[in-house]
Amino acid sequence: MGRRVMAVLAALVVGLIGVGAVLFYAKGADARAVRDQKPQTVLFAAALVPSGTSAADAVAKGLIVPTQVAAKGVPVGALTKVDDATGRLLALSDIAPGEFVVARRFGTTPMGQKAIQVPDGQVAVSVALDDPARVGAFVTPGSRIVIYLTYAPGDASTGAASQAKVTRVLLDDVLVIAVGSTSLTPSASNDDQKPASNTGAIAVTVALSPAPAVRLVHGIQTGKLYAALRGTDTKTSVGQVVSDSTLFSK
Repeated sequence: MGRRVMAVLAALVVGLIGVGAVLFYAKGADARAVRDQKPQTVLFAAALVPSGTSAADAVAKGLIVPTQVAAKGVPVGALTKVDDATGRLLALSDIAPGEFVVARRFGTTPMGQKAIQVPDGQVAVSVALDDPARVGAFVTPGSRIVIYLTYAPGDASTGAASQAKVTRVLLDDVLVIAVGSTSLTPSASNDDQKPASNTGAIAVTVALSPAPAVRLVHGIQTGKLYAALRGTDTKTSVGQVVSDSTLFSK
C-alpha cells in the first residue's frame, strides 16, 4: 500500500514538473515572439481629428493616443510623439478614427480648412453692408444684431412695386460669426477684412436656423438691409412697420 502511494505521489510530482516546464517554455516563446516583433509605440487617431486641429490639441483632447504595434506594421513617417515643434502643426485634412498618425498629415496650411464654425442645426448667410449699415467697425464676430429691411411693397392686384418704401424689423436677434475674413474661429491664414465689392461694403456673416435664413435671403434679393447692435435686454417688435406716411407718427 505504501509503495502504491509513493508511486502515485511520484507521478504527480513528475506531472507538475512537466506542466511547469511547458508553461515556462510557452512563456519564454511568447516573450521571444514579442521581442522578434520589436513592438514600437506610435500614435493613432482614437477619434476624428478635424482639419485645422493642432497636433498638441489633438493629443490634449484624446483624439490622438499612443499604441504599440509590431515594427513591421509601422507605416513610414508614423509619429511616435508630439513635441513642441510638431505640436504647433495643423492637420492638413480630416484624420479618420483608427488611422496611424503620420508626419505628412500635418503642416502649416490646412487644405479646405473651415474659416468659420457654423453652429449645429444652423446655416451661415452673408450680407454685404457698408460702414453705417453695420455700425461702423463695431459689429464684430460674436456680436448680436437686429436686421432691418427697407423695401417697396408690391400691389397685390397688379404685382407692381409701389413707389412708397416701408421699413420693418426682419430679424430681431442674430449672431454674427464673421465680418469680412475675420471670424469666431479664425484660420491660420486669416487676412484683414476685405471689401465685398467696390462700394466699400463688407460681408457680415450670420448664423441662422433654416427658416429665418430663407427670410434673410429673400430680403437680400428684394430690399435694402441695415443692421443695429443689440444692447442688453433689448426688445424689438418684428411686427413694427414704418412707412413714408407713418414716419413722423407717434
